[in-house]
Amino acid sequence: MDYLNAPTHINMITLIQTNSEHDDFKTLVKNLDHELAIRDGAEHGFYAQFNKIDEIIYVIVAYDDAEAVGCGSIKEYSPDTMEVKRMYVKQELRSQGIATIILDALENWAEALGYKSCILETGKKQPEAISLYSKNGYTIVPNYGQYQGVENSVCFQKIFKK
Repeated sequence: MDYLNAPTHINMITLIQTNSEHDDFKTLVKNLDHELAIRDGAEHGFYAQFNKIDEIIYVIVAYDDAEAVGCGSIKEYSPDTMEVKRMYVKQELRSQGIATIILDALENWAEALGYKSCILETGKKQPEAISLYSKNGYTIVPNYGQYQGVENSVCFQKIFKK
């Protein structure tokens, strides 16, 4: 083996299913909200009203060893559709596939609960998120619900294959 080219760290990501009461989820969401406040600027207040976590019952927290490194959640949007919310990976660990692992787990959970699709909203000022969802089979759809007519919003949908 060529030790000079060996990876210095291999992520062993562990996922837990929990709810919005989980302390690590709350901490990660605070980090997410801080980052979004910077990115969204004056529009942050509008988006923040739709991102309350107190009633989310389907949450994934990702761990690298014992460190909470990312999270995501789903909540019912309609009887056959879940909405993906609060996706976040610590900045220093991005581009390592952790967000895709979390997203896959959320989709599998939604499908196991009997839902047929997932929808989500992200902002045009979040090109990494747009790329993540596009590469994971989401297609852009007309802005839904409270995001209709909001120029900075990009909405996506993924219909599960049976």
